[in-house]
Amino acid sequence: MDEIVIRGGRTLRGEVAVSGAKNAALPMIAATILTGGEFVFHNVPDLKDIETICHLLADLGAKAEFSDNTAIIDTTGLGRHEASYDLVRKMRASVLVLGPLVARLKRARVSLPGGCAIGARPINMHLQGLEKLGATITLEHGYVEASADKLKGGEIFFDIPTVTGTENIMMAAVLAEGTTIIRNAAREPEIIALADMLNSMGADIHDAGTTVITIRGVNALRPVSARIIGDRIEAGTYMVAAALTGGRIRLTGADPSHLKPVIHKLREAGAAVDTGDGGITVEGGGGIKSVDVKTLPYPGFPTDMQAQFMVLMSVAGGLSVISESIFENRFIHVSELLRMGADITISGSHALVKGVSKLSGAPVMATDLRASASLVLAGLVAENTTRISRIYHLDRGYEAIEKKFASLGAAIERVPAE
Repeated sequence: MDEIVIRGGRTLRGEVAVSGAKNAALPMIAATILTGGEFVFHNVPDLKDIETICHLLADLGAKAEFSDNTAIIDTTGLGRHEASYDLVRKMRASVLVLGPLVARLKRARVSLPGGCAIGARPINMHLQGLEKLGATITLEHGYVEASADKLKGGEIFFDIPTVTGTENIMMAAVLAEGTTIIRNAAREPEIIALADMLNSMGADIHDAGTTVITIRGVNALRPVSARIIGDRIEAGTYMVAAALTGGRIRLTGADPSHLKPVIHKLREAGAAVDTGDGGITVEGGGGIKSVDVKTLPYPGFPTDMQAQFMVLMSVAGGLSVISESIFENRFIHVSELLRMGADITISGSHALVKGVSKLSGAPVMATDLRASASLVLAGLVAENTTRISRIYHLDRGYEAIEKKFASLGAAIERVPAE
């Protein structure tokens, strides 16, 4: 198993291309289940999660090829309806095959999902939504079993916005009879990207990106080619790195409109952010100011940026309060930051962060995807050497992160574990 070793203290400068968004690619690849034929996806990130969903589709009978950031999926022969535990346990997003399988094959048997250990992320809203569309749902031996002779449109109200729940129901509803309305829908850019793809396939989806999505069912869909949007969380991570190291980083391939709350908070913290000239440029160096942050569903500050921003606040001047309103266990990276000299106190869903003059390199262990990114950021600004273990989490969500940071001037490398 590999580790990341960082010798901190360098100012980062240069340009980096943002990879395609994993959280857009996964539901779009799952949507290929809805009809037979060959799909081509461009700008697909080379990540473990992409490998996992391609293996899952192959296990269902599809052909899946991936190379040079292009995925070719042929679902002509897809006929199996069971997503096994061995595959689904590796990635929670595997549950996204549930809706498409019921829509196309009239039944699905999907293992209850795994993924990052950042708190309970139940799929009950997915299941309740499918029941509203006429599916029969049972839970047995760790599997969800769903069946429906014919899905029928219905009105679905989510208690809280759920991204994968919105995507799952949207995919199921495109082939349902009649009209489906999803209320309190998630509004993320990845939802819009999926809706755009489905509409290009012949679906009839309106108002994706708002809290009320209307889907009018159609009889059939067709395969298409699509391009994956830029990863706003990867972009946000490099933006924080620029502010953290007092450097200047220009990002290409990311949409600034997807990053408004991150840009706002970085400016509050004293960084200069320019969104012109076809990219995003972040420049630090004027001192880091403490600001408060509360994570919220999109378009609020993303929970996936909370850990990275906490590192920035760890070396800011003054006190900041970071409140986590999405996942109850998303402060598990704090214990590792404390090992590096951060001054952070946890009280329920709030973290009180007192800025320190410097962080110190230390051996640390990644606990989830975004915690891994936060430890990389901490290592970049810390004195001496930081060694990060269990970096398989990083490989689930960041493409070639050590190579990209090295191109910006960081002393960072991937090495075999000692």
